[in-house]
Amino acid sequence: MSYILQTYNLTKVYDDKEVVSNVNMKVKSGEIYGFLGPNGAGKTTVMKLATNLIKPTGGEVELFGEKLTNKSYEILKRMGTIIEYPVFYEKLTAKQNLDLHCDYMGFHNKKAIDEALELVNLKGIDNKVVKNFSLGMKQRLGIARAILTRPELLILDEPINGLDPVGIKELRDLFKMLCKEYGTTMLISSHILSEIEQIADTIGVISDGRLIEEVTMDTIRNNNTEFIEVACTDCKKAARALDNQLNNMNFKVMNDNILRVYDSRITQKELTKILVMNDIEIESINKKYNSLEDYFLNLINGGLIND
Repeated sequence: MSYILQTYNLTKVYDDKEVVSNVNMKVKSGEIYGFLGPNGAGKTTVMKLATNLIKPTGGEVELFGEKLTNKSYEILKRMGTIIEYPVFYEKLTAKQNLDLHCDYMGFHNKKAIDEALELVNLKGIDNKVVKNFSLGMKQRLGIARAILTRPELLILDEPINGLDPVGIKELRDLFKMLCKEYGTTMLISSHILSEIEQIADTIGVISDGRLIEEVTMDTIRNNNTEFIEVACTDCKKAARALDNQLNNMNFKVMNDNILRVYDSRITQKELTKILVMNDIEIESINKKYNSLEDYFLNLINGGLIND
């Protein structure tokens, strides 16, 4: 199996604190790898280490089969990145910024500038300087710069920040197209788990600097648990009713208004009848499956972590 990015016991220490601890990550060629974790978990630090922006305290990074060093200039040319917030020359236009990037990267196909701007829907802004761009426009421009040189590997840290739902969908479609049609490998971090769920082939979950899970989305989908979710006005009363009328019913009260029943022995119709007979007002009742968000929260809360 071909891996474009691998890390070996990657560790970074700041002020005697390990912010990244023995991370062993494997990103396959041609896949979209969703990198998930709470704020401060170490996602951005790992990405900075993978792009040579900072040096590891321990361990190493391997890119395209070669160890990353201070002299890995040619390797870095094969990558496109957004780490944290994209920075530009504010008094220049989008095209001028991208033209400078081409010169910096030694990339001489200037037609690619218009193509990249079109891909992120930033056409028709030739004379508008970047300081007058909205946050969403700057984020689009950052992605245009990242894909401009047709990189083999894209490392994108929260790439959909500042975008509206239409912009998020456009970039979702763009990422899938780049992966499918150009064979671009992507490492993408995001707080919007529903978006990662739609595009990722593999996810890695990091918490407190430790990579606690690396799993394919197919595995998550195949292991999804079906359940009935009930929204009602009094879930504690509903729980008592289920306890009284059903033996060993597998259910969980999520909060004051949401209850989930994980038991294939009961149907929605039967569950509705029990609740109505006990004077419990039902706002909604639906059959659902565990999402990536459920899986992620279970991991972060310690439910699936194996030491």
